[in-house]
Amino acid sequence: MYSDVVKKRSRWIVPVIIAAAVVVMIIFLIRGSGRDISEEGAAAIQAAVRRSALQCYVVEGIYPPDLAYLEDNYGLQVNTEDYYVTYEAFSSNLPPTVRVMHK
Repeated sequence: MYSDVVKKRSRWIVPVIIAAAVVVMIIFLIRGSGRDISEEGAAAIQAAVRRSALQCYVVEGIYPPDLAYLEDNYGLQVNTEDYYVTYEAFSSNLPPTVRVMHK
């Protein structure tokens, strides 16, 4: 009788443990892929800002003073709802420092 109860419980315990493990693995995979996507987005924005600044330097002979100049004159569009973008121009003849972080 006792062995029958143990067999019935073991029939349910193993599938429940396996299902829980699968759910946990799926959650970790989804979170990890979200981080990868946001990191790729930040890198793409950083590259676009640097390309626009370089284009400005080639056309005008100076690096732009701020990000707004690139948005107004070179058509740069930055997703400021999802990313923080810092643009630090030290001098008009040196490339700016661009940092992009996901909010």
